[in-house]
Parts: sequence; C-alpha cells; structure tokens
Amino acid sequence: MHKTVKWLAIMVVATMLSACGYNDFQTKDEAVKAAWGEVVNQYQGRADLVPKIAQIVKAYATHEEATFEAVTKARSAATSFQITPEVLNDPAALAKFEQVQGQLSSALSRLMAVSENYPQLKADGLYRDAQSQLEGVENRIKVARNRYIVTVQDFNVLARSFPTNLTAKAMGYAVKPSFTVDNEKAISTSPDVDFGGKK
Repeated sequence: MHKTVKWLAIMVVATMLSACGYNDFQTKDEAVKAAWGEVVNQYQGRADLVPKIAQIVKAYATHEEATFEAVTKARSAATSFQITPEVLNDPAALAKFEQVQGQLSSALSRLMAVSENYPQLKADGLYRDAQSQLEGVENRIKVARNRYIVTVQDFNVLARSFPTNLTAKAMGYAVKPSFTVDNEKAISTSPDVDFGGKK
C-alpha cells in the first residue's frame, strides 16, 4: 500500500510538472543553448578567416597599415569576448558581444574595399577564393542568428504565457534577450565581397 501511494505521488508530481510547462522550459532552454553554440561557431569561423584575407591583401596593399591595424584590433576584441550559454540571460553581455562583432564586420568591410584600389589584388585567385569563403561564412552567420532569434522567441513566448509564466517565475526562467534591431540592420549588410568587376 505504501509503495502504491508513493508511485501515485510521483505520478501526480510528474503530471503537474508537465502541465505547468517545466519540461517545455527544459527543452526550449536547451534549444536556445544549441542555437547559440552555432552562432558562436560561425562567428569563430569568420574570425579564423580574417588573418588569411589580411595576409593576401597585405601582399598587394602595403600602404594600408591603418586598415590592417583596425582589422587586427577588431578581430582580437571579437575573439577575446566570449559569452557562455549561462551568461546569455544578461542583455548587457549580449549587447557587448554584438558590438565587438559589429566592429569586426566594419573593419572587414574596409579591408575588402581596399581591393578596389589594387586591380592585381582583385585578379588574385587566392583573394577571390578568400572572398568566396567570406561570403559563405557571412551567409552562415545570418542563418545561425535567425535560428537563434526564433528559438529565443519560442522560449520567451512560453515564459510570458499563462499558466507557464507562473512556472517561469517559480523556477527563475527569465525572458532571454535577443539581437537588437540596429544590429540586425548591420548584419544584413555583409562585407563587400564583390568578385572583381562584378557589379
């Protein structure tokens, strides 16, 4: 009899947890972490590509020292500022992450624009290959960011909806910050990866 009561109590608790959205929070929280991991991976892929592009450009554009310095500084800031999934609930940390990645985007745009002044650079096969790789990684960044935005939205809807908002309060599930509108505008304009002469 005692075992039966114990199992009934466990079943009741499990049913209550399921009904209040506890399991949904676990699932959606893990989805947000996974989506964030992909965002970080794609940004890291871009950062890994920067030295290769800079080296190729430097071989032709030796007088662009200020541009190379800006790219190096922006890359250093972007790679040294990391956000773990646990810190993702901090809007200030996410804003700082956006800021350093935006600075790297701007520096990369300036670096790619340098090629307009060096026809031989634009014709270099290694440079064109690097442009293609950069274009690919920028597209993957957009996809990863969009996926992250959607998963955060799903989590936040659950956290704000009744009755699961009561569970969110009780369990400490705060609404998660996402990328800002201003940053979305910036990311929608990829660095200039024009293929020599193509307009």
